[in-house]
Amino acid sequence: MFAHPLTADAELRPLQPWHAAEFAEHRERAYEHISPWVGAGFANDEAGLVLQRYADKYAKDAGGIWGIWLDGRLVGGVLLVSFDLKSGVSEAGCWLEPSAVGRGLITRAATVLLDWVILDRGIERVEWHTNARNAPSIAVAKRLGMSLDGTMRSAFPSASGERGDMEVWSVLAAEWRAHRAVADEDKAAVDALTAKFFALFTNTEGAVPDVSRIHDLFVPNGVISNGGPKAALYDLDAFAAPRQALLTSGDLTDFAEWETWERTTFFGDVAHRLGGYRKQGVLRGAPFTGGGNKSMQFLRTPDGWRLTSVSWDDERPPTP
Repeated sequence: MFAHPLTADAELRPLQPWHAAEFAEHRERAYEHISPWVGAGFANDEAGLVLQRYADKYAKDAGGIWGIWLDGRLVGGVLLVSFDLKSGVSEAGCWLEPSAVGRGLITRAATVLLDWVILDRGIERVEWHTNARNAPSIAVAKRLGMSLDGTMRSAFPSASGERGDMEVWSVLAAEWRAHRAVADEDKAAVDALTAKFFALFTNTEGAVPDVSRIHDLFVPNGVISNGGPKAALYDLDAFAAPRQALLTSGDLTDFAEWETWERTTFFGDVAHRLGGYRKQGVLRGAPFTGGGNKSMQFLRTPDGWRLTSVSWDDERPPTP
């Protein structure tokens, strides 16, 4: 079955008529939250009818609907209200239940959708219609690189019965490609910075580490912390000095640490990276391996992307 990962615990899948019962339960949880912002038909019609309408649109290449599952539970989705290859225009939209708010899931899902609509299908213009008071939806439009075309007064009849002004946002194909190119450059820069951080501690094949170079990777006053029974918080010098001694004294040899997976999220000029790592080496003559997880925060500065903080937690044996 098709599924596109959005985060380590969320994925995007087609939302089909056979999901009607699950969609109905989700919509009941979400109703109070979404009813001021979505149309009456989407919020109030029988769940199977809503999904069948979008299945019919998809069959005619005229629209579609995709759900977001978080930890195996349907929590929202994105949709194509319209899709017209002849005119080159499509309208996209979204909805989300309160339990999933604040995770960046809609922006990620909409990015996947717009990549497909513009880059794969050749649509020239994607519109985003939203109630003028729907600040979260407007924020998504901005994060997608859209521009505000105008406001239609009293044009939005919501499911709650209130009328409101409708803002029309849009992005053109050329603008989307430029937006994605910048995003790709940012990801490459953060990837490179992460690789340099891991490389600081490598002393395999005769390499001589210089952990003091950690200052080149961080903003001034950056911090590093570790979890576990001996949780601690370090400034850069307090972190670097003992590790420099350990890696160059002969006590720790053939040491390397590398990333095994990552999920990086950008929010304007800040970014967060959650990832796993493995490590191996020889400590005072005894070979060892290990691993864990790291959380890394980044900031775009006038000199490029820099780390602001890193937190790690080594894997621990299960408690009996």
